Amino acid sequence: MKFDDFAQLVRTRRSQLIVDQERDVEIDLINQLCSVATWAPNHQQTWPWVFGVFTGESRRGLSNATADAMQRNGDSEMKVTKTRTKYLRAPVVVVVGSAPGESALQNEENRDAVAAGVQNMLLGATALGLASFWSSCPKGCNDDVARHCGFASGTHVTAMIYIGWPTKDLPAIERPAPAITYFT
Repeated sequence: MKFDDFAQLVRTRRSQLIVDQERDVEIDLINQLCSVATWAPNHQQTWPWVFGVFTGESRRGLSNATADAMQRNGDSEMKVTKTRTKYLRAPVVVVVGSAPGESALQNEENRDAVAAGVQNMLLGATALGLASFWSSCPKGCNDDVARHCGFASGTHVTAMIYIGWPTKDLPAIERPAPAITYFT
């Protein structure tokens, strides 16, 4: 691959939730995306990535577990109600967690590695013709979502990625030039 091809892939990727809710995404494609995530840099080779893949009715269970946590945390009834169907907006939701490290520094490095892995997944989804959207775990819901996924205690939920087949192309969003300071 030439740099121009890579740059085009990066610029083509869109955060997109406009997907065909009826068209399944083959589990082999999801497995490929999870696999490319694990090729992200990982400073201490702790391999911190953990994945929970939700399809079909299991998405409703994820929605309810999240909404229940939000309700316990005092979120508005409107937000709680909306969350009860939130993860039904795409055929697949992949929850990506960062396993706890042995120190605060290792926890940070693990989270950085997992975030880099999520970017690999998003670019991979684009390369496969899929739409993807990186969502954060709602405030105060991390432990409930991690437990629902069967992740180890202390796992940080880094991303909740919606994946599906796009139903339309979205326009590119202009980006500001990078702020670069050169030191010589």
